[in-house]
Amino acid sequence: MRSNPFKSDWLDTQAHGGAKPKGTLSYVVGASAPALEFTTIPEFFKRCVSEHGSHDAAVFDSENLRLTWYELSARVDRLAAGLLAMGLRKGNRIGIWAPNRHEWLVTQFATARIGLVLVNINPAYRQSELEYALKKVGCRALIMARSFKTGDYLGMLSAIMPELHLPGTKGVVDSVRLPDLKHVVLLDSGSVSEPVQVPQRCMSYAEVLAMAGPAHMARLDGLSAALDPDDAINIQFTSGTTGSPKGATLSHFNILNNARFCAAAMALVARDTLCIPVPLYHCFGMVLGVLCAVASGAKMVFPSEGFDALQTLQSVAKHRCTALHGVPTMFVAMLEHPEFGSVDLSSLRTGIMAGAPCPVETMRRITREMHMQQVTIAYGMTETAPISFQSDPGDTLERRISTVGRVQPHCEAKIIDRDGRIVPVGQSGELCTRGYAVMRGYWKDDTKTAEAIDPAGWMHTGDLAVLDNDGYLNIVGRVKDMLIRGGENIYPREVEEFLLRHPAVMQVQVFGVPDAQFGEEVAACVILRPDHALDAAALQAFCKDQIAYYKVPRYIEFVDAFPHTATGKPQKFALRASLIKKLGLSAPVTA
Repeated sequence: MRSNPFKSDWLDTQAHGGAKPKGTLSYVVGASAPALEFTTIPEFFKRCVSEHGSHDAAVFDSENLRLTWYELSARVDRLAAGLLAMGLRKGNRIGIWAPNRHEWLVTQFATARIGLVLVNINPAYRQSELEYALKKVGCRALIMARSFKTGDYLGMLSAIMPELHLPGTKGVVDSVRLPDLKHVVLLDSGSVSEPVQVPQRCMSYAEVLAMAGPAHMARLDGLSAALDPDDAINIQFTSGTTGSPKGATLSHFNILNNARFCAAAMALVARDTLCIPVPLYHCFGMVLGVLCAVASGAKMVFPSEGFDALQTLQSVAKHRCTALHGVPTMFVAMLEHPEFGSVDLSSLRTGIMAGAPCPVETMRRITREMHMQQVTIAYGMTETAPISFQSDPGDTLERRISTVGRVQPHCEAKIIDRDGRIVPVGQSGELCTRGYAVMRGYWKDDTKTAEAIDPAGWMHTGDLAVLDNDGYLNIVGRVKDMLIRGGENIYPREVEEFLLRHPAVMQVQVFGVPDAQFGEEVAACVILRPDHALDAAALQAFCKDQIAYYKVPRYIEFVDAFPHTATGKPQKFALRASLIKKLGLSAPVTA
């Protein structure tokens, strides 16, 4: 079995110090090898199918479904031809609103096959958010689940588009509120014996597949060959924590090259089995999961439609997965699950942890108790396709615990002060990145694009970071999260790391709240470990003489859970707003 073609080049370049700062300033440029590939997702996928066709491509445990690469490719072509038969054409935006199921995977490649722009709709969105997203990018078609968890998807869409239920042409809808949206496809078509009712103007997924005739199939290769690697192919909405979500627009070139380098950094190869519990609608699932598998030929395992700690653990054991992706909160949920000790995870080797800073002790437990000795830490953002820094299996545990690795190939990074000047190595400032991975821009939002990407092409991340002499990066907080108490700069992550040393503390989020005397005061929301007791005074006493007095949280709130985004990131802004209201403080600090 052929090994990963990128692994040796990557590791050799890293060993020769290609990612070290060139001087005393915090500027670093990634390796120039492996070379970038100027190609499209259909061509990228075709090569994988040609090389690994008879091997398993994907397993969906919740659907009891297993597909080889050949079988996946056949389903992709059939859906692509069906979409053509519906009248969809290159450049049309087509939304997908669904959890992790096989149709999502098929849609990802079918839309790319004919140049449709896939629009990822967050499974957690509700009515107003859905309407905003569909309007913002002018979706012409929407593929959607009927429901997920507590979300009645069809009910929400029907409230926006009552025209779905009016008599008229099957599969075509004209909406007052969503004039661009002409086609709605429901994934759930029911069984032959008990068919599920499909609204008059909707189509079932099965009906779209049935439209794929020989003439449409014959057009696929020509359409794929005419695509440009720089074409926009995917729109992913940012979380919108400080305003309306923005549609980060990504190209074939952005995401497939990022996947290549991330797979190489994990040393992922065809004999690996990658468990993907992270959502497909997000870059973590779609790029670092699916496209990394395409880059390496690795088998994908999807434990469930939405993250479930036990199901993930059981899927890892059942399929002898060698790699596992997740955000820190997912790993914490698995480590703390009552049945964790009864599940055999000895097959695990590598994977990616990203999406939020990982507590040091959590990282130690992952490498020790989950056998992920080669787990990599990755850093990035949706707007950079997504990864720009990543550790590799050869890094020491200390490096992987304390940093997010070194800059990826063909990327540049610098750290700047408030005046835009590059700071010396070892000094904190805002991280900026530049290179192939930077998005095309925010969809139809030149103002927000210009705020994020400066005229020289630098993406301003909003993250506070420190670069060391060997090129390893440490994220110390968000520019907007940093709080200033009486003139002292305080980085919440530093305080969080210290509080996690307490044996009773399982998770913690630290942030600033307004204070009349000092401008801001330190506040912490804490989740305790099961069967542990602790009060605010005891936790404050734990901090005394161990960290500077001004970093000790004045306000400590014990909670059962944090509000999270769909990708598992704690919503610190929501915790802050809730605590400010409970304490009766003045208007919240600007986010």
